[in-house]
Formats: sequence, structure tokens, C-alpha cells
Amino acid sequence: MGATGAVGQQMKDQLEKRNFPVKNIVFLASSRSAGQEIDFKGETYTVQEAVPESFEGIDIALFSAGGSISEKFAPEAVKRGAVVIDNTSAFRMDKEVPLVVPEVNKKDIQTHKGIIANPNCSTIQMVCALQPLKEQYGLSKIVVSTYQAVSGAGVNAINELKSQSADFDNAKNAEANVLPVKSADRHYPIAFNAIPQIDQFTDNGYTFEEMKMINETKKIMHDDTLSVAATCVRLPVVTGHSESVYVELEEAPTVEEVKQSIAKAPGVELMDDPANQVYPMPLMAAGQDEVFVGRIRRDLDNPNGFHLWVVSDNLVKGAALNSVQIAEALVEEQIL
Repeated sequence: MGATGAVGQQMKDQLEKRNFPVKNIVFLASSRSAGQEIDFKGETYTVQEAVPESFEGIDIALFSAGGSISEKFAPEAVKRGAVVIDNTSAFRMDKEVPLVVPEVNKKDIQTHKGIIANPNCSTIQMVCALQPLKEQYGLSKIVVSTYQAVSGAGVNAINELKSQSADFDNAKNAEANVLPVKSADRHYPIAFNAIPQIDQFTDNGYTFEEMKMINETKKIMHDDTLSVAATCVRLPVVTGHSESVYVELEEAPTVEEVKQSIAKAPGVELMDDPANQVYPMPLMAAGQDEVFVGRIRRDLDNPNGFHLWVVSDNLVKGAALNSVQIAEALVEEQIL
């Protein structure tokens, strides 16, 4: 569902790349996109308009077409026997819906009642990096600042960045219609800029994006007492979210022990050699499956505190790959 969108295309690519066992596949989208053609494993498929009957005979439905679409069609898919893996925020905080990052809490899929939620892209990469530290040393506090790519706001945001970047001298007055939020009263240029707002503000002064990271992290890690704070910023980067993460552990391992713990984590690659200027950057992470971690150092005032730099492709591990990994887990665990 949402087959013609940026994440939908990545989902298709991941199914091909990982050779997911497919007997039959259906590509769905809105009436506006219906009729387009998609190539999958050497065959050409015509995109169909999504209707409730589209899910007859479907085992797994990958959704990435917006929250309102998921709210409308996910129950219809479940009613017809499909397990929905939803990439929107529609069901993430529903107590009846598991919120899953396979490297962190794969067992939670066993509790599904037809819908499994895919977390926010920024949350996914952070919990992948922090889970091994939580398991080995205990985790009491997280403070994260994100530096998020415009692709997280869609194709229009990417196009606006490209058009604005062409004229540095007039950047302040560049036409802006998308960021920080399409529905906001005011819009700002993203080229040569940093916008400290992703999504609308809530009554407590945090944005919805920040509250997603806070609440989703606690749910995924099964720890309501965990202290989490987030500041989410949009940067003029096309693909790849970066995060500066400060954590406080219950124990005080050495920096080398922290590095070894992270290096062994599934789906995570340690890239930390400051003497040779080796550290993760979004440009090199684009198109890659892994979550990259570097700049690991102990806090100067708290022996239990550590700083990390975490980077990942927000459309791959942050969305499409994580969804496909959940689907793989459903097959492996035989719980369709």
C-alpha cells in the first residue's frame, strides 16, 4: 500500500534484494497513481487502486501511504486475514499493537492482533544503537538531538531544497511552501538553513516528532521509567538522519567496552576512528542497510554518561527495511 511513494519503492527494492518468499504480490496506491507500472523480479505489474477487496487472499500487507489511509484500510485488511505492517504513526502507541524493531524487540510480534507498527525513522536507528548498552549496562537516561534529512518530509521537500540551493544570494527570501510542516501557518527555506521544528508543536513545547521519539523509545524498550528528551531539527540533507545522543548508564564501562558492545550489535556498524577522521555521515550512509555509530566518548563530568553519533538512511532502515524485517520475522516464527 503506497507502492509509488518513496518508502513504497524502497519496500519493493528490499523485498527483491532480500529475496523475500513471494507467491503473489499486489501493488496498491490511490486512484491518482493507479495504472502506473512497477517492475518486480523481472515482471511488470500494474498499480491498482486500493479498495477493501484488494486484501482478499493476502497474507502480509506493507502499508506506507499516510496515517489516514492506514486507519481506513488496515482494519479492512485484517478483517480479510492479512497481517498489516504499518509504517505510519496511526497505530504506534495503541496498546494492542506491537511496535517493533527486530534487532531490539522481535518477540513482541508474537502478541500481534493483525497489525504491527513500524516506529518512527529516528527512533529506529537510535534504539538499535542503544539496545546493546541497555542489555549490558542498564540505561537510565537519553537526551537526543536529531539532524534529519528532508526526504523524511517527502518528495516536495527534496524538490524545494534543490530549487532553493541554486541561489545562495537570495536564500533568505527563497520561496518556501513545505517546511517545517506543510500545514503550518509559516514556511521557511531549508537550503543553507536549520529548522528546529519537525511536525507541529504540542502543548508542552515539544513537537509531535519529538514526542514520538520519547514515547516510542519507552514502548520499544519496555521501560516507562526511562528518562528520554528529544530535540528534532531539519537540515539541508537529502537522505540520512544523524543524531547526537547522550546516555546515562547504570554502570560505568570503559569507552572501549561501550565500543565493543555496539560493534557486536545486529544491524549496527561501528565507525569510530577520530584520529583518522573516521565517523558516520549521512552522505555515506545513504542507500546502506546499517545503523552507523561513531564519536563515542565518555562525558567529562559523569562517569556513567556517554556521547554517541548515530547515522542511518531514514528511508531504508528507518522505514522500508525495518518493515520487511518484521515480515521476515513473521515467516520465520510461523505466526501469520
